[in-house]
Amino acid sequence: MKQKKSFKSGDKVTIKNSGETVTISKCSYVANMKRYSYTVKEYPNTFYFEEEIEQVK
Repeated sequence: MKQKKSFKSGDKVTIKNSGETVTISKCSYVANMKRYSYTVKEYPNTFYFEEEIEQVK
């Protein structure tokens, strides 16, 4: 069963590693890993998992 995604397209989030604020462009569920991956507008060729990003405070 899919879990609820934390972020949706258009959300502003912070990349934990760099502290940079970015915008979610799309998300997809990775079934074999049972978690969501997110692509951001600023880096369209890179994806991030929920553990790597957080809601802007």
